[in-house]
Amino acid sequence: MKISEDVRKYAAEQGVAEVKAIELGMAEKSKEFSAAGAELYAKA
Repeated sequence: MKISEDVRKYAAEQGVAEVKAIELGMAEKSKEFSAAGAELYAKA
């Protein structure tokens, strides 16, 4: 349930509907993943 709460909060902060917030959040995480080297297991 925490995830749903986070999505609603993110949507409110972005001023968009929840579905659009999920799309924006996934695009943002995709960019972070690519910038970090796009590896599934990060070396510590």
